[in-house]
Amino acid sequence: MSRILIVEDEPKLAALEADYLKAAGFETHIIGDGREVIAWVRGNAPDLILLDLMLPGRDGIEICRELRADNDQRIRDLPIVMVTAKVEEIDRLIGLDSGADDYVCKPFSVRELVARVRAILRRGRAGGPVPGLLLDEATHRAALDGRALDLTPVEFRLLRALASAPGRVFARERLLERLYEDHRVVTDRTVDAHVKNLRRKLEEIRPGEELVRSIYGVGYKLEL
Repeated sequence: MSRILIVEDEPKLAALEADYLKAAGFETHIIGDGREVIAWVRGNAPDLILLDLMLPGRDGIEICRELRADNDQRIRDLPIVMVTAKVEEIDRLIGLDSGADDYVCKPFSVRELVARVRAILRRGRAGGPVPGLLLDEATHRAALDGRALDLTPVEFRLLRALASAPGRVFARERLLERLYEDHRVVTDRTVDAHVKNLRRKLEEIRPGEELVRSIYGVGYKLEL
């Protein structure tokens, strides 16, 4: 049974979300204070987090960024759905830059929320491996639809990062952290150049498909 962490400081809304998720077959846990989230996640490792943006103690963006930088990959890759009352585009971009997988804006349909949770968990299970994509960590070899991809080491790490969470938007700076093992100082445009080369190699196998999509002002995501 998948466990969902609900981080929400409105008790009635948190209880409503928990009731619907339980009815859908999920186990739930509720936290109302942002300061308690990181320690609980590290100790319990839920399958998905519903994370309110505005919280007492620590806000959702700060929490999301810390989870995405965690040393434990299992915690670092946890699906996070940001729940917010702010609908302005800048807030969406800031949230995605923090590593959120999806957004739900208040007021929302709880049934829709449950549907999104199911879809993200399904995507996560199917996403490693991504359908049609094979990544051999030991040899740094990659193949798409049974055809070899001739990738440089940096392109392999880029594809591996994007494929770790298909559909998630990765900010350029987050991708840079995963591309260079020697932590050299490079610019955001370096990522753009590697993405361009990776796209070309993917499109040689799937012509006309934009498998690596750019999200203006934020970064990139993989759609296979």
